[in-house]
Order: sequence, then C-alpha cells, then structure tokens
Amino acid sequence: MKSVVHAYPWDLIGDPEAVARYQGLGVDAIALAASYHTVRAATPLHPRHRLVDARHAAFYLPVREANFGRLVPAEPSWMDSTDSFGEAAALVRAAGLPVYAWTVLTHNSRLGDLHPDVTVVNAFGDRYPYALCTAQPNVVEYTSVLVAEVLELGAPDGIILEACGPLGFVHGGHHEKTDGTDWNPVQQKLLSLCFCSACTALYADPDAVREAVRAGVDRGAPSVEDALGSLADDVRAVRTGIVRSLRQKLVGQIRAAAPSVRIGMHVTADPWGTGPFATVAGGLGADIDVLTTMCWPGPEVAVPGIEALRAAAPDTRIAAYVLGLPPKPADGAALSKEWLAYLDAGVEEFHLYHGGLASDARLQALREAVAAVSR
Repeated sequence: MKSVVHAYPWDLIGDPEAVARYQGLGVDAIALAASYHTVRAATPLHPRHRLVDARHAAFYLPVREANFGRLVPAEPSWMDSTDSFGEAAALVRAAGLPVYAWTVLTHNSRLGDLHPDVTVVNAFGDRYPYALCTAQPNVVEYTSVLVAEVLELGAPDGIILEACGPLGFVHGGHHEKTDGTDWNPVQQKLLSLCFCSACTALYADPDAVREAVRAGVDRGAPSVEDALGSLADDVRAVRTGIVRSLRQKLVGQIRAAAPSVRIGMHVTADPWGTGPFATVAGGLGADIDVLTTMCWPGPEVAVPGIEALRAAAPDTRIAAYVLGLPPKPADGAALSKEWLAYLDAGVEEFHLYHGGLASDARLQALREAVAAVSR
C-alpha cells in the first residue's frame, strides 16, 4: 500500500519540523504544489504564520517567460523566492522522501481574466474566468509548456496532473454564492458544457446543442442524456475527445522527456464530469501510473465512483483522494473504517489532503488511518 500527502511549498519553507511531521504519517512521498490556483490557506502548525493568502494562480518554479506563448503563468508575490517549489523539494529530498510535483493545469482565474477568449462559456453565454478550455490551442500550448518547465526545473520523482481538461460550473470563484441555489447535479453538468469558439466548432449542430442545454437547465431535466436527446452522443464524444487528446499529449510528452517520472492524474469515470477530476470515459488512451479519484464526502458516493473508474481503466492503479479536514472528524478510527471501504472497492493507494492545513489532532487521525490500510 502506497500513500502520498499533499502540501504547499509555504508549509515546509521556514518550518524545520514540517517534513518530519509528514514523514511521521507513514507516507511514501510528498506531493508539493508546483502550479496552483488562488487559495487562502491555513497554516495551523507553522512557526511563523497562521495563513497564506495566495491571491492569484501562480507557478512556484522560476517563470521563464520566453518559453511560454500567449499564456504566461504568474510568479507568487507572497513568496520570497521565485523557486519555492525547489526550496521545499530540497527539504523533502534531504529527508529521503520522493517529491511529486502537484501541477494544476487549467484552473487559473488570472489568465482567464487576462484572456477571456480562452475560457469556458456556458450555453447562456456566461464565461467562467477561472476555467481555461482545453479545446483552445493557446491553452493546450500553455499546459504543455507548464509540464515541460515542471520536469526540467523541478526534476520531480513524480508528477500529479490536476484539471487535465476544462473546468465547468463548480469549483469556481471566491465568496461563492451559487452553492445555495436549487441547481441539481444534472443542471450543474449542463451548465458545465462549453460553447467557446473552439468547442462550438466541434459540435455537429451547436445551435441545437445550445438550445437543448438551456431548456434542460430551465426545466430541470432528469439527466444530461434526457436534456440532449439525440445530440447526446455527439456532445459526449466532443467532451471526452477534448480531454483524451490533452491527456495523450501531456503523458506522451512526459514519457519522452522523463521516462522514470511517475505519472498520476486526477480523474473521474463520469463522461460529463468537469473540474479538477477530468473524465476518462471513452478510454484512457495514455500510459498513466495511477489514477486518483475523489473520495469526498464518503463511501456512499466514492465507492460507486471507484467501481466505475475500475471498469473504465481496468489495468491502471487507482488511488483514493481522501480528506483529513473538516467536515471529517479528527477521528482515526472513523477515517480507518472509511479508507478500508475504499480498499475493499479496489483502491491501491491513498492520497492525503492535506498536510499543511491539518492540526495536530487531524495529523494523528491521518497517521492512524495510514497505519490501518498499510497492515
């Protein structure tokens, strides 16, 4: 059984005890954010601060602007170094642990604000500035260069690709005021279908698709397929094809540049899934070492997702992305029971969220759960 804990560079820099705390969980590697979206993060155990306000998406390795095209990532002005990933990685390696580069690809509100034409647009014409659409050539180029820079500058032992596809309606902005609306999961998936210029050109009848989506949202269609009717197969093929194409490109690039690097990816088997966990419906089409699937809020939702992913990718290792933070209790026995259910469902490793955000009590609960699934 393998386990990986996620952390931000600022969780380790300036805290001489951090790596030892994470190593004490019994994990096999630490996944450090190399490219990450806007976040306001607690640091409850750091000796120097109690939160970090990362005000925009940023790249935590040196930004070599000349290597990028139209889309260039920002440096993190809240960090003292242009290579905070490298500084944190050195601390991890000094302790003898592998470093994985946790790389968020298309969740970038700063670039979306600067270049709105490459963002996701819903059927009503509303843009999602945090969501870069991977049907756009500029976005594909950006993700490719980003991965190349992570490999060359960061020299990680592994890379974890998050948001390897276009985001949708959920996982959006600050001070979110959409969570309390009466849009059910089907409506949210319909609101996630993209009608940017590149996506529109891919649909056989984009006007018909747009009208079907609008009507499906407003009438509360019972399923995406019901809303789209005879258009569903075409739209599904477009959606899964866009994501598969990017996945194949980036994985092929990594294999060619760094054959020994372990490749992980956040995924879902849901063909209409968007957000950090990109769909693998319709075929994986790439040589990936581990597929990480969301296991929040608990087994009642996660186990069917694990089983669906196993059916979609029968020969690929599956990891459970598990939460050690609220609303989960700081209870090692409860976490152990939950994680053992994922083991029974076919999970082969655990990715822990999140080392730096956790209190002592929650780290202890995570430690107990790692021990339980490692027996």
